[in-house]
Amino acid sequence: MAKAAPARAIHQLGRRKDGPFVQLNCAALNEALLESELFGHIKGAFTGAYRHRPGRFEAANGGDIFLDEIGDIPMSIQVKLLWVLETKEVEHVGDDRRVSTDVRTITATNKNLEELIAQKKFREDLFFRINVFPIHLAPLRERSEDIPLLVDGFIRKLQAKTAKKISGLTPAAMERFMIYGWPGNIRELRSALEFAFVIADKGLIDLDQLPPKIVRPQAPPAAAGPFLHQTAEQEHWAQAAVFSSRPGDSEEKRLLIEALRQSSGNQTQAARILGINRVTVWNRMKKYGIDLKKILTL
Repeated sequence: MAKAAPARAIHQLGRRKDGPFVQLNCAALNEALLESELFGHIKGAFTGAYRHRPGRFEAANGGDIFLDEIGDIPMSIQVKLLWVLETKEVEHVGDDRRVSTDVRTITATNKNLEELIAQKKFREDLFFRINVFPIHLAPLRERSEDIPLLVDGFIRKLQAKTAKKISGLTPAAMERFMIYGWPGNIRELRSALEFAFVIADKGLIDLDQLPPKIVRPQAPPAAAGPFLHQTAEQEHWAQAAVFSSRPGDSEEKRLLIEALRQSSGNQTQAARILGINRVTVWNRMKKYGIDLKKILTL
């Protein structure tokens, strides 16, 4: 769902929006089933094939197909997928006739395909075929400014699903969401809110209604100094220990404001200018009580 949303947005904003949008998680099926799902099969092609069945590429004709976790596709399927992308023709399992398709292919993966190519686990020619217009989505820990919007969206969906009158997070719970590292990215955030909806009845979700892993972060080891920044989680703990006594706060605030003005309030760009990450920018804005609207209008 998390990666399907951007793919669906591409579909809905494109020229093929009136056509079908078909998606498939390539990691969820074994090799035989994946081949059948992608390209279809004819009756009698294998045990259990009691009727002809078109594949996902045929179903997406005139629209878009989204192949999630494409890095998990077996090499044998990669060869056939490359053929379809090159010729725009599909060959059913068990048949030698070809069916023309007009499909735009959108793919996603959480793996480094160039590393897989070096390991001979992914075809280089297929990589070049699907890597026409790459879009790199940063992990959630690197775009913490998206968290409040994501929380609001997921809460609205859970409200409709559960009919519970839960309206949001307490400031303390939102702060924990903002500084947590989210190794599971958006899926983990959604799961945390689903957990909270089971525990809470109404009102605002508080710390005691969040998963223990999120509420009780691990502090960095004693040997790790405050400027090593192994993770966003460790960085927060280190900053908390030194903020009260570190000199040069006024200079730090001035530099932060300058970076925010230079980036027109974009916290990601401001982080790049300062050589820190977005969680640090957010923490410092909170520490100094910086109001973006005010500093951008001065």
